[in-house]
Amino acid sequence: MSAIVKIKDLHKSFGTNKVLNGVSLDVEKGQMVAIIGRSGSGKSTLLRCLNGLEKVDAGNINVCGHDIHHPDRLNLRELRKQVGIVFQSYNLFPHLTVERNITLALTTIKKMSSDEAKKIARNVLQLVGLEEKKEAYPEQLSGGQQQRVAIARSLAMAPELMLFDEVTSALDPELTSEVLKVMEDLAKQGMTMVLVTHEMAFARKLADVLVFMHQGQVWEVGPPDELFSNPKTAELQKFVSSDL
Repeated sequence: MSAIVKIKDLHKSFGTNKVLNGVSLDVEKGQMVAIIGRSGSGKSTLLRCLNGLEKVDAGNINVCGHDIHHPDRLNLRELRKQVGIVFQSYNLFPHLTVERNITLALTTIKKMSSDEAKKIARNVLQLVGLEEKKEAYPEQLSGGQQQRVAIARSLAMAPELMLFDEVTSALDPELTSEVLKVMEDLAKQGMTMVLVTHEMAFARKLADVLVFMHQGQVWEVGPPDELFSNPKTAELQKFVSSDL
């Protein structure tokens, strides 16, 4: 395997608030990496740095061959063709159908024909179990369905890497299971994924690597079973005991 994400000594502050304080982490192709930790530990900021949504203060990040730490050399459009990101909020266009939400980037960014884009939309909607909803508008869908459409929209770009930022935190348990099932299927297909999550059982079952962040640092990293059953630090031990 080869690393698709290489992070070395990453630093990021917002004003006087140091959010990332020397983060180093590699993600291998085909891995699912789950990032856990308390609110404010830097998890979501790290994810946003990987997609170029936040500029880094110091350190190196290489994602899919792009040097994120060199904004003057970075082609964001090319990066985002290769790196999909799905947030807690679905960010669907309310005035567009499900199908058009998915085909918009394909026709405008990838310059595909309408027919070609619609074929891809149909395929990715099949993947998330929503092909029959292609003519629906977001307001006609449940939260779980909207989140699955958001995932389908990212998948349509054929990314090499998918980032998920607490994608189930706004959903009730039944809808959460719908979305997690899609992510489980993606993992089985070998999609490289980095996810920030509070779904501990899901992370333990499916992640190849678990990353525990604390105070803007990678505090512990390793196989999920190892970290859950034998935490090496008091901070992870306390987190695991309070969150499981």
